[in-house]
Amino acid sequence: MKNILLIGGSTGIGYELSKKLVDNNNVFVSSRNTEIFNGTEIKTHELNLDDDFELDWLPDQIDGFVYLPGTINLRPFKGIKPSTFMDDFNINVMGCVKILQKILPRLQSADYPSIVMFSTVAVKLGMPFHSSVSASKGAIEGLTRSLAAEFAPKIRVNAIAPSILNTPMAEKFLNSESKMDNARNRHPMKEIGSAQDISEMVNFLLSEKSKWMTGQIIPFDGGMSSLKTN
Repeated sequence: MKNILLIGGSTGIGYELSKKLVDNNNVFVSSRNTEIFNGTEIKTHELNLDDDFELDWLPDQIDGFVYLPGTINLRPFKGIKPSTFMDDFNINVMGCVKILQKILPRLQSADYPSIVMFSTVAVKLGMPFHSSVSASKGAIEGLTRSLAAEFAPKIRVNAIAPSILNTPMAEKFLNSESKMDNARNRHPMKEIGSAQDISEMVNFLLSEKSKWMTGQIIPFDGGMSSLKTN
């Protein structure tokens, strides 16, 4: 069985992914809320991105790493404080960097290790009010490609760039039927993606089925970034 480490896996994508992985893998979740996994075989650790990441609860070999924490601060550029840009960057990028540096030797000891990170459709497709999240997630795309080149052929590194998903993080943008309809209509597929949908893609990238894929930013956006249907 593989050892898979999820950072921020107690809600949304991470929760669905952990349920999918636990039947055939040893799953380790570091999150601010771990009570949801009580009574399961998932091993947990309380996450604080401001602290040094502890390793004593993890195995010596890590086969898969998924970094899930993210932010959605959507507002006009002139109203965003520089501190908000820094907060978003620290959560979206520096948290990932700090943890990856700590666990890298354990990834290197695995046979076919895989790293999965998250960007956003708003990096490729310029959108108003997305300046802070796009800036930090753009850094994730650069980090993905750079690390994929540096770690090849030993460790694969890929990122997924989703549009809005029906998850707790996006709840305030989808909390009425009119908002749901507007979100659906912005996508060529006329649907809103779910945590279950994207967890399938993450599972694929962690598996050896994707063993010839690295350095890729994979759109997961109902066609938004590449199709014009209206």
